[in-house]
Parts: sequence; structure tokens; C-alpha cells
Amino acid sequence: FHYTLFGTVVFASFAGVYFWFPKMTGRMLDERLGKIHFWITFVGFQGTFLVQHWVGNMGMPRRYADYLDSDGFTLLNQISTVFSFLLGASVIPFVWNVFKSWRYGEVVTVDDPWGYGNSLEWATSCPPPRHNFVSLPRIRSERPAFELHYPHMVERMRREAHTGAHDERAEKTQSPAPAEVR
Repeated sequence: FHYTLFGTVVFASFAGVYFWFPKMTGRMLDERLGKIHFWITFVGFQGTFLVQHWVGNMGMPRRYADYLDSDGFTLLNQISTVFSFLLGASVIPFVWNVFKSWRYGEVVTVDDPWGYGNSLEWATSCPPPRHNFVSLPRIRSERPAFELHYPHMVERMRREAHTGAHDERAEKTQSPAPAEVR
């Protein structure tokens, strides 16, 4: 339960902050600190919850407040506890990264610092003006920001789609046509 929830919700929440921080603040987070944060969090997460899987498979009941030395669960629970403190400490590089980058981070000079953004938030400046857009962007597809920033690529892709043009490398990797059945 915790392994699944933490692995999805918490990691996805951190990913969202890293992804949208430049849009919200106009500054980039420090990538090196981001990688340090990720790996400390990942190791702390695995060391905490994977060990709990092991003790559960060994037969440890849930919600025990105390363990006997003879039950064989004490050492693994102590290991899990140490990793849980590491997991808690992993927030420190994240908070430092946010604080440092908000004040001194690299200033974002483009609308889409990640490149090839599809959704509308990447069609306005970083950080966006008070009402998001000075004028409403024209929406002609499900990828309006991509169309706005890369019109030459969009036109080429549309032209290739309509004319049936394709990559010659794809022909070499396709399997031969099936034999005719009589």
C-alpha cells in the first residue's frame, strides 16, 4: 500500500514541482541538486518500504508497537527505520534547491525551457502574466504550444502525413508482406 502510494503520488508530486517551477518562477532549479534529491529519496524509499515487504513476507503482523528479539523482525525494522530517516532527510536538498533557485537560479529566457511543450502553459512567458495570456492563442489542435513555437516542423509533419511521405529507414525495418493465401 505505502510502496505504491509513495512511489506514485510523492514522486509524481516532486516531478511536477521540478517540471513547472520554471513556469511559476521564471527560474530553473539546479539540476545537480535535483539529481541528489532524487537518488537520496529513491534509496530512502526503497530501503524503508522494500524492507517492510520482506518482513511482511516473513510473517510480521501489521501495527505492532513492540517486537521481541526472538521474532527475527527487530533488525529489519531497525534497518527500515534508518532508511526512513534518510527518506525524511531527502527533503533537505529539495528545500535548499527551491530556496536557492528561487533567488539565484538561472533565469528562464524562453517560453518553454524544456523544448517541444505541447500544452498551453508553454505558450506564454515564464513566469506568465497575471491573466496568463496577453491575447488568446489560436487553438487548432491538441498541441497548441508546439504549433506556436515550431510552425515549420508542424507544416512539414502535415505535408508528410497528407502526401504519404515517410522515413526511408522505416522501410528497412518493416517485415515483408505476408504471402498470398490460396
